[in-house]
Amino acid sequence: MNRFDYISDPVEIERRSFAQIRELTDLSRFDLDQQQVAMRLVHTSGDPGIVADLNFSPGSCATGVAALRQGAGVLCDVEMLSQGLSRRYLLGEVHCFLNAPETAERARRSGETRSMAAMVQWPEYLAGSVVAIGNAPTALFRLLELLAAGAPRPALIVGMPVGFINAAESKQALIEHAPNAFSVPCIVLQGRRGGSTLAAATVNALARMAQGVRS
Repeated sequence: MNRFDYISDPVEIERRSFAQIRELTDLSRFDLDQQQVAMRLVHTSGDPGIVADLNFSPGSCATGVAALRQGAGVLCDVEMLSQGLSRRYLLGEVHCFLNAPETAERARRSGETRSMAAMVQWPEYLAGSVVAIGNAPTALFRLLELLAAGAPRPALIVGMPVGFINAAESKQALIEHAPNAFSVPCIVLQGRRGGSTLAAATVNALARMAQGVRS
């Protein structure tokens, strides 16, 4: 059996990783809480440059941390994001209705995406929740439509859908409308980049801080 020289201790791997992240990433425009989120995104993506697209509305981190500390639920647009959340740091429930039996048929009848169809059940769980959207721009647009129609307000929206169609536009709409029109803070990765792993990393960073854990 070949023997390779590499680090296998997970604690040491994380310690060295975040030491390098601090060296390679310009975190100067972020406060201490925002730095925790930024570093988690760099760690997840392997790209220090990703922080150039990271946008925090005023009070977003503090609001998210407080909500999770008080046991807020988390609403996710896709199961991959749900599965990426660190349950050991979460006190509330995690909800995703994408694979509910009625969702596919509802989407077929309405001619909209399954992510949009799954959100019929969201208003029941929205109040005070942390919403994480990491896959479907249409889900982010539908969330804004729900809020405009009077749906209960979540505590925080993490908007990081990925793609070439609607992704950048949906995130720009979130930045422009959520904090001002709906008084809901948001954390957004602007542009085409995003994804379930990055949205999950953001929620995990907030949940860790809620439990007093920092990198």
